[in-house]
Amino acid sequence: MMFGNGYGSGWMWLWGLVAIAGLLLLVFVIVRATTGGITRSSASEVQSGVAAGVATSTPRQILEERYAKGELTTDEYRERLSVLGESPLGKDG
Repeated sequence: MMFGNGYGSGWMWLWGLVAIAGLLLLVFVIVRATTGGITRSSASEVQSGVAAGVATSTPRQILEERYAKGELTTDEYRERLSVLGESPLGKDG
């Protein structure tokens, strides 16, 4: 009798682990797909906020809003625009 010393029997446990890992991966993918964990939106849409329904603003727009609300003085507004490399009059002027 051959008790575990036959051809390939020493590596049979590896195939069992591969099968279990494959089943776990399959269950994970099915659960993620059915619970909304996997979406069909592209990565660029998610980064830009389009997929989440979030409006994105440029740094200049944020500064303009804060200046309009009175959160920034004129000097602070101009200083921060210069840090961004923009003129207070805009790109055209």
